[in-house]
Formats: sequence, C-alpha cells, structure tokens
Amino acid sequence: MRQAVQKEQIEKVFTELAKRCKSPGRIYVVGGTTAVISGWRENTADIDMKIGPEPKGIFEAIRDLKNELQVNIELASPDDFMPALPGWEERSQFITQVHGVSFYHYDFYAQALAKILRAHDRDREDVQSMLETGLVNPKELMRLFVAIEPQLIRYPSIEARDFRRKVEAIVGRIS
Repeated sequence: MRQAVQKEQIEKVFTELAKRCKSPGRIYVVGGTTAVISGWRENTADIDMKIGPEPKGIFEAIRDLKNELQVNIELASPDDFMPALPGWEERSQFITQVHGVSFYHYDFYAQALAKILRAHDRDREDVQSMLETGLVNPKELMRLFVAIEPQLIRYPSIEARDFRRKVEAIVGRIS
C-alpha cells in the first residue's frame, strides 16, 4: 500500500509530469489534492486529476511516476459522475505552469457539489473549508445546482431529490 500524499509530493508530481510531457496541456486537480494544496488537509490518499487538452506523453508519465514516486494518481473529476457545471473551465483556479503544462484546481463549485453528493465526513469538512474561505458562495452553489438538476436523470445512481436536500441544507445553514 502506498503512503499518503503530502504537498511536497504533489509538487514533485507536477514538476515530473510536466518535464516528461512533449507538448502543452492542462491538468485539473480535484478532491484531496485540492485540499492539500489549499492547506485544509495535511495529506490525501491519491492525486485525482482531469486532463484536457492532453499533453503528449501524459499517460506514459503517469504510469511511470506512480511507481517511481510511489503515489496513487487517478483520473477522476466531478464530471465523471454528475453533470458538468456550465462554465467550470472558466471558474477553475490557476495553480502553476511548468514546462508548458498548466495546473488548475478543478472548479470549486463542481468539487463542492460532488462532495455534497458523496457526503463523507472528510468531504463535508472540505465543503466547509471552501465556504469559510470564500471559494464557494452559497447562492451561486445553489444556482449552479439548479442549472444541472434537469440533467441528473442521466445519472441513475443519483437520487435527485436527496441531492437537492443536501445542497439546500448546506446553503440554508450558511445563508
């Protein structure tokens, strides 16, 4: 089993991934990776990311770095299991650029909704941190949820009414 990943290891992964890529591209980090970089947590189990546009050589670099650095790197983002929020790319926050590869936090609103949907204790803590630091505004969170609500029918594992109640509870508690 691999060790928990800390900020220094995430930064090393960014540098090594970018060095090995043969063209520019974007990498959006998600979940625990965002939490560690933002300082809400000390570590995470893995580095979750979405890639696009894909830099040439990225998948070979991921394969090699997982073993070399003994870290879990997963391709996972909120839009893998719920509708993509309109404008998510524009709201994604820039972190750094290394050798032509740009790293971003995947849209905080999408991350917050995905965490509300999943509802693990750590997820609730992360959403609270996003709200407390002003990265997520409760009214905008509700507006974006409403924007994707009609599309939830395409995701059979999501109980739309339950999801709405969870979002309303968060928004109502903060507003």
